[in-house]
Amino acid sequence: VAGGIAGACISCTFFHHRNVERDLAAAASVIEVGLAKTTSTSNRPMPISNDVHDEIVTEHFTRNIQFFGAEGQQRVASAFVVVVGLGGVGSHCAHMLLRSGVSRLRLVDFDQVSLSSLNRHAVANREDVGRSKAECLAAHFARIYPEASLDVCATMYQKEAEEELLGGEPDFVVDCIDNIDTKVELLAACVRRKIPVLACGGAGSKCDPTRIRIVDVAESVVDPLARAVRHRLKRDHGIHGGIPIIISTEKQRCDLVPIETEDGKSLKDYQVLPNFRIRTIPVFGALPAIFGMACAAHVVTTLAKQPFDSEPVFRMQLKQYETQLERLRDREDDKGSAEACLGVDLQDIVYLVKDIWHARSARDKSWSMSKGMWRSTAGLCLTRWNPLKPAVLDNLVFLTLDEADAHDTLMDTEGVEGLVHMREIEPDFVRFVEEKFDRVRREMSI
Repeated sequence: VAGGIAGACISCTFFHHRNVERDLAAAASVIEVGLAKTTSTSNRPMPISNDVHDEIVTEHFTRNIQFFGAEGQQRVASAFVVVVGLGGVGSHCAHMLLRSGVSRLRLVDFDQVSLSSLNRHAVANREDVGRSKAECLAAHFARIYPEASLDVCATMYQKEAEEELLGGEPDFVVDCIDNIDTKVELLAACVRRKIPVLACGGAGSKCDPTRIRIVDVAESVVDPLARAVRHRLKRDHGIHGGIPIIISTEKQRCDLVPIETEDGKSLKDYQVLPNFRIRTIPVFGALPAIFGMACAAHVVTTLAKQPFDSEPVFRMQLKQYETQLERLRDREDDKGSAEACLGVDLQDIVYLVKDIWHARSARDKSWSMSKGMWRSTAGLCLTRWNPLKPAVLDNLVFLTLDEADAHDTLMDTEGVEGLVHMREIEPDFVRFVEEKFDRVRREMSI
C-alpha cells in the first residue's frame, strides 16, 4: 500500500512552476506585518452548480469528485486546514491539499526560502530565495486555485500565538515542524482544543519510500524525532496517545552535518533561535515530498469521510497466528457440531489479526506497546460478533479471552437482541466494530 502511494506521489514531486512574478502575490492578497494573514480574492467553498465560473472550478476538481463523490468533495472544499511548517514536508502537504480542493488554508512558517532548500520545496524556484516560505506558497497557490482563501502567517508557532494561529475553528491541523519544543506545544494545544491533528516524524537522511507508515504516536518506537515527541507529550502534558503521526521505519543513513566552530565559540553561538537545532541533517528531496503527500492523503480522505487504515508497524510470529486459528476452532467446537461453521483459514487470520484489529482487543484504548515493535496476543482471541452468522471474515471480533467469553454468554442468552442491547448502551463501540466489518467487506469484495 505504502509503495503504491509512494509511486503515485513521486510523479507529483517533480511538478514545478517557473517565472513567478513578485506582483502576483500583491494582486491576489494583502500581506500585513507580524502574524500576517493573507486572504485571497475568494472565501467561498468549492461550488457545484451550473453557472459558467462554477463549471470551471468543478471541472478543475472533476477527478476528485469522481473519486470521493460530490458530497465527499464538498466536505473537502468546505474545510479549513492549518499547515504549520512549510519546508520539504509542509510545502508538499499544503500544495496537494490545495490541488485536492481544500478551499481555505492557513500557512504558518517564520522561515525563508534558501538556496539549499530548493532540492525539496514543492514550488519554490531561485527567484523565491530569501522570500518568506508562507508568502512564496501563497503566490504560487494563487495561480493554481485562484478561488482559494489563503491565510499567510509568516511567524513561528508559540504558545503566545496559539489563538491567532489555531483560532477560527480549523477542521484539521498538520504539524510539519522539525523542532521538538515547538512541535510538542502545537500538538498539545490541538489536543486541548479538540482539533484533529496529524504530526510528522523525521524525513531527513532516509530514501526508502516503501517504509513510510502512519501510526499512533504511542507506537512511534522507530523514529527518533517521533520517539522524543512521544516522551515529551507524556511527560509534560499527560498525553499517552491518540495522535496519528507519519514516520519511516527506515534507519537514518547519515549523521548530522558537522560544524567547524571558530576559536572561543560554542555551537550555541551559531543558534538562530533558542532551543532550535544548530546542525543540519542531509536530506534526499523525494522523501519529504512523499511524506507531505502522505500527510495530504490522510487529511483529505479523513475530511471526505473516506479514511484509510494505514498498514500496522508491529511484528508478529507465524506461531501467534496459528494459535489464534486453533483458539477459534476450539471456540467453534464448543458450540457443537450443528452450530460450528469455520469460514476462515490461516491467511484470513493474519489479515484479521494484523490488518483489521492490529493485534489489539476491539475494546482496548490504552495505546500500550509491548516489547517495542513486537505485539503479544497471548490473552486474545477471535469470536463471532453475531451468533446467527458463521465464523467468517466480516463476523469475527478480536477480544481478550474474558471479553470474548462475556460476549458469547450475552449472545447465547439474548441472541441477536444482545446486539440491539449493546447498540443502546455502547453505541460507539458497536459503531467501531461495524465500521471494521464494513472495511472487510469493501476490501474483500464480500
